[in-house]
Amino acid sequence: MKNSIRSIVALSLLSVASSSAYAENTWQDRSKDAWLDGKAESTLLFNTNLNSFDINTDVQNGVVILTGKVESDVDKALAEELVASLEGVDSVDNRLTVLNNKANKDSKMLTALMDSKIATVVKTKLLFESEISGTAIEVEVKEGVVTLLGHADSDAAKELAIAIAKNTTDVKSVVDNLTVTTH
Repeated sequence: MKNSIRSIVALSLLSVASSSAYAENTWQDRSKDAWLDGKAESTLLFNTNLNSFDINTDVQNGVVILTGKVESDVDKALAEELVASLEGVDSVDNRLTVLNNKANKDSKMLTALMDSKIATVVKTKLLFESEISGTAIEVEVKEGVVTLLGHADSDAAKELAIAIAKNTTDVKSVVDNLTVTTH
C-alpha cells in the first residue's frame, strides 16, 4: 500500500514538473516568435522599396508568415528574402498577393508589339517580292513564331516565302501552312 501511495505521489510530481517545463518552453517559444515578428516588421519597415504597411507578418514556431499585398513579383520575392535572412527565422511562408504585376504586363505588351512589327515586316516583304503573290499569303505571329497561311503559285514561290520569313529580324521560327496551287 505504501508503495502504491509513493507511486501516485511520484507520478503526480512528474506530471506537475513536466507541465511546468512545458509551460516554460511555450512561454519561451512565444517570446522568441514575438521577437522574430518585431525583427521582421522592422526589416520590412526600413526597406524603402516595399510598402510595409500593406505587408503583415505573423510568426509561429520560427516560421514567418507573410500576408497582405505587394505591387509585383519582385516585391514579393524581396520581402521573402529580407525576412528569410533574419537570424532565428526557420522558414518563410510567403502568402503575399501580387496586385499589379506591371513587369508581366509590360512584357506581354512588348511581345505583342514585337509580334505586330514582325508581321508587318514579313507581309511587306512578301508584297514587294515580285516572284510571290503576297496578297495570297496571310502572316500570323505569336511570340516571334511566324505562321504562313494561304497559297503559293509554285514550290519555288513557297520556299521563297518561307525564306523571306525566316530571314526577317526577330523571327524565332516559321510554321509553313502554305499550299501550292497552280493556275
